[in-house]
Amino acid sequence: MSIEKTAITPTRAQDFPEWYQQVIKAADLAENSETRGCMVIKPWGYGIWELIQQQLDRKFKATGHQNAYFPLLIPLSYLEKEAEHAAGFATECAVVTHHRLEAVQDETTGKTKLIPTGELAEPYVIRPTSETIIGAAFARWIESYRDLPLLINQWANVMRWEMRPRLFLRTAEFLWQEGHTAHETRDEAVAETRMIHGLYAEFLRDHLAIPVIPGEKTAHERFPGADMTLTVEAMVQDRKAIQAGTSHYLGQNFSKAQNICFAGRDGQIQHAHTTSWGVSTRLIGTLIMAHADDDGLVLPPRVATQQIVILPITPKDDSRAAVIAACHALAETLRHHLYQGDPLRVHVDTRDLSGGVKKWEWIKKGVPLRIEIGPRDIETRKICVQRRDQAVSAKEFPDKEDFIRRASEILDEIHQNLLRRATDFRDSNIIPCATLDAFHAHWAQDNPGWLHTAWAGTPEQEVELSKQHKITIRCIPVDAASLPLTLQTGGACFLTGKDTATRVLWGRSY
Repeated sequence: MSIEKTAITPTRAQDFPEWYQQVIKAADLAENSETRGCMVIKPWGYGIWELIQQQLDRKFKATGHQNAYFPLLIPLSYLEKEAEHAAGFATECAVVTHHRLEAVQDETTGKTKLIPTGELAEPYVIRPTSETIIGAAFARWIESYRDLPLLINQWANVMRWEMRPRLFLRTAEFLWQEGHTAHETRDEAVAETRMIHGLYAEFLRDHLAIPVIPGEKTAHERFPGADMTLTVEAMVQDRKAIQAGTSHYLGQNFSKAQNICFAGRDGQIQHAHTTSWGVSTRLIGTLIMAHADDDGLVLPPRVATQQIVILPITPKDDSRAAVIAACHALAETLRHHLYQGDPLRVHVDTRDLSGGVKKWEWIKKGVPLRIEIGPRDIETRKICVQRRDQAVSAKEFPDKEDFIRRASEILDEIHQNLLRRATDFRDSNIIPCATLDAFHAHWAQDNPGWLHTAWAGTPEQEVELSKQHKITIRCIPVDAASLPLTLQTGGACFLTGKDTATRVLWGRSY
């Protein structure tokens, strides 16, 4: 029996965590840095993040939000003002305690050492999130209801001292956007929270080809200091969950702690209702785990650093110049065409490497479309087209003009194909559960999917089950249309037997 050779070893089935690391390496996305728990994002990986950032930023600005920037260092006293928030991040905080270094010569080795001196009067925390420091600014900026709503977003880096780092999914330092808004009323703030929640779900579906289940976190899983946390949960290929984005209604908790007040329409001083929300470079990890295969990365076209790569095939030196010229001419023509409102991103690979080496490099990098052009193709005006959503050996030979007309349509077909695959996989791995015995039996399996259950348990019972099986309630789904039609669990909680209208999804997660 022959074993199919793959570009990535081990395969997903053999060792999913190691496969994930090897995909990142093969696609040249990122690498571990000398700073523990931190990563270097390489150009191909950072190009994906730039596209995510640009496309999301347009959506934020279209809904009235403005970008600003706030300090990296947060006074420790700011975190202490909101006790629950501070406690939630306390174990992840990196703290700056000194403001200079002094050179001291070691008497034994003769080497120079740098010793921290100049202890700060108050320590600073490297931001794990910015509610407190942005809240302080809001308290200065807001005086009247006329200053509301205040809709601010920040693109920044944050630090959470991660004990078990994994590239893109959990690193000590990562990149993200964090939106922070202040509103006159609860209803306006809740509407903002839900609007952003929907925006995230649409972005993952329409830009990353990742279907998500939008839902609300339980009180136990809620963001520290929030009154409500909404989440978009994605299933990846080992059937685990990834919290791909969150949107929080903070009530008046932070505004009371930080004195974010305004004169209301009746002249009375009131506390603002605030929100916060964010997604991070974790989206790239989610994308990898959702779409990559045993030959490498598979990129949805909208966030592909290059959407089309053209490979000149030049077996003879005397034809090289003509072939390369034809490749550049095709690339320039394609760049005048649009996909989803942006010019096509096209690259011609003229490096002095064999065609096989270049082909496999671009396969592993996940480029949606590869085109090969040789001397004969110039004569026939046909091109060889290979799609990353199909088998690596699959080829099509369309007329060049026909391909030019259909290039954007083909990219959209690739997106829809990836979305359909991911949706079918997810839906086939969410299982209804109505009894405690079935619940326990499910989690005894290797790589089980999610469970969908009725739930009327207490937070204490939720914690007990979570610890027992190393699972969590991923969310209380808020959109029935996002769930498979087959999910019917009845009205009785599998644990307590009580009738309830509440349905929850349980899963193991990253």
